[in-house]
Amino acid sequence: MKRVLLIEDDPVLRENTAELLELSEFQVVTASNGNKGVQLAKEHLPDIIICDIMMPELDGYGALQALSQEEQTKQIPFIFLSAKTERKDIRKGMDLGADDYITKPFTEAELVGAINSRLARMNILAEHRDTVNPRSSNIGLGMQTMEHLKNHLVEEGRPFQFSVGEEVYTEGSNSNFIYLVNKGVVKTHKLDEWGKELITGIYKAEDFFGFSCFTKNLPYQEAATAMEEVDLIGLPQDEFVKLLQENPQLAMELMTLLSENLTDAKEQLLEMAYGSVRRKTATTILKFAEKLEKDSQGRLHILRSDLASVAGMATETLIRTLSSLKKEGLIRIEDRKIQILDKEGLAKVT
Repeated sequence: MKRVLLIEDDPVLRENTAELLELSEFQVVTASNGNKGVQLAKEHLPDIIICDIMMPELDGYGALQALSQEEQTKQIPFIFLSAKTERKDIRKGMDLGADDYITKPFTEAELVGAINSRLARMNILAEHRDTVNPRSSNIGLGMQTMEHLKNHLVEEGRPFQFSVGEEVYTEGSNSNFIYLVNKGVVKTHKLDEWGKELITGIYKAEDFFGFSCFTKNLPYQEAATAMEEVDLIGLPQDEFVKLLQENPQLAMELMTLLSENLTDAKEQLLEMAYGSVRRKTATTILKFAEKLEKDSQGRLHILRSDLASVAGMATETLIRTLSSLKKEGLIRIEDRKIQILDKEGLAKVT
């Protein structure tokens, strides 16, 4: 049974989170502040540490710094759990060496998934430690996660700006960069044989896109277009490949990300193939709601053509279905903008 050290000053959250982890078959040790957490980490040598940031006596940043200076604890995976969601706070934590950053409120799946992912990575590293050359190993310690990669792009990448509707790249063009969305939303899309656009992905702030083959100089297999005013950070493809070669831990993280993207794509294809028109429309609205910023009245500005493209239906069919959902009180449509009135009801549409 894997041992988790949970450092959290809120007694209710600490107790609830510990119970959640125990139900997921983890052995849990708890501490109410950073000082106690550092002491317990040295005593119990947990498999992973989950730590709040804002705490009395010693905050999470201080706890991580203290543990990273101890030979016996510096390799223990460390995940921040905090309500601080500003990019500068996340970046500070990752720069100090944290492995991940989970924001409150969080779901059981998010927490347990992050823990299992870090534990799996540590097992893989342990199995391959003898086969990795010393130089690659040392570099890997500094570039272990996608968060570390994001910080690298912020510092070393090239900034790009695109206006609404402007193409980031076209299908068949040279795949020179991989991109990190700093602000705005980007869609990737292809045209079918009849010239109909099919959206293959939607990417918001903190998302990566633009991946192509890493071993061959293949062109982009789809186009990318700004759905809003967009700020991007690009990293040349050859530099990115070099980072992966020098940092096996980062390569494993990327494999996980691409696997999750593939699973999402499969679910979208199944929905397009077998879902009803009503369910396709409702599901697509909810997907856009996760990606797009709402205006001051809680409305989403979504082009009907984009909705139809993701849902895999004709625009005319989509408009008729939107009218039906509006009459049922699930959504409101004003000034060509959509407001979700009943999220749970929309999720249950069949």
